[in-house]
This record gives sequence, C-alpha cells and structure tokens, in this order.
Amino acid sequence: MKDQKVYNRLPKRVSQKEFNRFIKPHLSKPRTGPKPEVSLYKIFNYIMYVLSTGCQWREVPIYRNEIHWSNIYKWHNRWSKNGTYLNLLEATVHNLKAGYKLKLQKIHGDATNTVAKKGAHV
Repeated sequence: MKDQKVYNRLPKRVSQKEFNRFIKPHLSKPRTGPKPEVSLYKIFNYIMYVLSTGCQWREVPIYRNEIHWSNIYKWHNRWSKNGTYLNLLEATVHNLKAGYKLKLQKIHGDATNTVAKKGAHV
C-alpha cells in the first residue's frame, strides 16, 4: 500500500519556477497603493494551503509573522472577484490542450458525474 502513487491530491504549494512560468503572468496586481510586503508567490502558496486543507483563514501557519491572515484573504477575495482565477483556469486548460495533455472524453467540464442507480433501466 505504501508503494502506491496518489495522483488525485491537491498540491499545497507550487514551486517558484512553476509559479513564475504558469501563474504569475495571470495574477492581477493593484496599480496604485502600497505594494505587498511579501511576494505574490508566498501569498499564492498561503492561499493554496487554505484551499487544499480547508482550514480557516485565521489558522494559516504563517512563517515568522511575515503577513497577517486577513491580508492573505484580501488577496484571495480580490482575485476571485476580478476574474484572475478564471483567467488562470482558462490559461491552464489552453496550455494542456496545446500540449495534447487534455483528454476531454474522460472528464465532465462542469464537475458533475454520471451516477448509475441500482436497478435503473436504461
């Protein structure tokens, strides 16, 4: 059982190289106001942690108090409302399709699945 690979786990963080290549170009940044005290890479990974573990925002384990949990939430809220996450998803799907790594016959695009009920006749 230990030797089995698990492919359906959500990542809790992305590497700096992956972030710079696939994610950073699609993140919106404010044009005015103060710049974030920590990098967008770190903020994105904190958000990934919350989304993959399901913990509350105020329970995020923050390294050396470099940022307050409410600032992480504000970035997440901004990106979810202004379409940044949607742009990131669309770019990911486009890149997978361009690299012939997307097999649409095996997935439902709206995250539903088909359930076969016991005793049902088709």
